[in-house]
Amino acid sequence: MMGKKFIAVTAALTVTTALVGCGSKATTSSSNSDTIKIGTNLELTGAVAAFGQSQLNGINLAVEEINKAGGVNGKKIEIVSADNASKKEESTRTATKLITEDKVDVLMGAAISGDTFAAVEVANNKKIPMLTPSATNDDITFDSKKNKLNDYVFRACFIDSFQGKVMADFSAGNLKAKNAVIYIDNSSDYSKGLAKSFKSEFESKGGKIVASESYQTKDTDFKAVLTRIKTLNPDVIWVPGYYEEVGKIVKQAREMGITAAIEGGDGWDAPQLVEIAGKDNLNNTFISNHYTAEDPDPKVKKFIDAFKAKYNTVPDAMAVLGYDATFMVADAVKRAGSTDKEKVKEALANTKDFEGVTGKIALDKNHDPVKAAVVLEYKDGKQTFNTKVQP
Repeated sequence: MMGKKFIAVTAALTVTTALVGCGSKATTSSSNSDTIKIGTNLELTGAVAAFGQSQLNGINLAVEEINKAGGVNGKKIEIVSADNASKKEESTRTATKLITEDKVDVLMGAAISGDTFAAVEVANNKKIPMLTPSATNDDITFDSKKNKLNDYVFRACFIDSFQGKVMADFSAGNLKAKNAVIYIDNSSDYSKGLAKSFKSEFESKGGKIVASESYQTKDTDFKAVLTRIKTLNPDVIWVPGYYEEVGKIVKQAREMGITAAIEGGDGWDAPQLVEIAGKDNLNNTFISNHYTAEDPDPKVKKFIDAFKAKYNTVPDAMAVLGYDATFMVADAVKRAGSTDKEKVKEALANTKDFEGVTGKIALDKNHDPVKAAVVLEYKDGKQTFNTKVQP
């Protein structure tokens, strides 16, 4: 883990890196230039840095392939990469800087819902199209409190209400679970959103939520709550958090003799989870995710081979979503015929039959993809395909 001083300095500088051509940083809008500037507002340091780093790898691979094939409308794509340090306030500042100083044509990011929320108002106010590869909270694109669409905001991933439903159905159907405990990160919009949809769907299937417990990001000792959970002997423990805390929860639960199935969402998907939890402790755990590396689809295999050749590792969901999101932006700019912000926004809204690695993508009226989810099971520390669920 990097020190706080380093993180603060990094965030203050907001590292910007041009990744195309000679690597020099342009400072003007690309409307009259030879490049299409995409600003990435990602978690490159801080609590969920693994997500941002992996996503940027997928984005860079996509840009490399697009530019090698001739670019878009005769222009090369240029990435201006900025670090939001996994903090909401930094995400707001980073998005503003990318628009006002770096003059990007499109924003991408953030990786998680809370940091993405922090940039939504910036994108709407500045009228810049913004596409998050992986923020799944339902209200990212459509503000339910205001009953209003966020006109300039789009995403490449499925939403939490679908993800929670998938795992509730899996619990009641595949695992035959009759009761469950919900254990959420109360400081996370993502975790709360997933808990809400899981509870609603599980109870509609006749299941019973026997307890709802909570923790906070950065907590490290979960034994007191796990002791209470153990006395309830639930069939399933639903933990829709991020890998850092989830890994500790799984490890401590197994050390205390809790053998119940433990489940989560795509926030578990990072290599660090296995290191933190321990591979044996992850047995009998399940997650919903955006793709599986075991998928025999030639498009998936081609992507995995290219990613492994470049980074020497199997891509996780964050990487593949970054890859798909970049091609979605390129596709929209191509159909728009220019980098005009309004035209690109309209083209993104009209995305349909887009063939991504994570499946065929069409955006609905709320700018959300309609696409399938997979359920993965950890066996000896490795993700194995269990089932695929269509919307």
